Amino acid sequence: MNNILSLLDNFTLDNADDIAKSLANDFRKRRIEKNLTREQVAEKSGVAVANIVRFEQKGLISLKNIIGIAMAMEYTSEVKNIFSEPKYSTMEELTQIRKNTGKTRAHKQ
Repeated sequence: MNNILSLLDNFTLDNADDIAKSLANDFRKRRIEKNLTREQVAEKSGVAVANIVRFEQKGLISLKNIIGIAMAMEYTSEVKNIFSEPKYSTMEELTQIRKNTGKTRAHKQ
């Protein structure tokens, strides 16, 4: 029974707070793997140490600061390309994406 419950944990829906905390945990792991202190990342990125601490502890950070620390940690392309490719889960969405490619505005349907 415990195995089934542990499998179900992997299929829970993400929310913004969970994603932010996971991102912060991953950042901390990568920072430690590179043997960088928070102060060193702050110096390389121009992001205040207090902001890095808040990010690691609570998952809170501005977009500009996440870009700064990503660049300092050599994850520029990963952040830069977050929305670079269209995503779809149905054929209807794919059709809509193809229809709207090149448009500069969205319109209510």
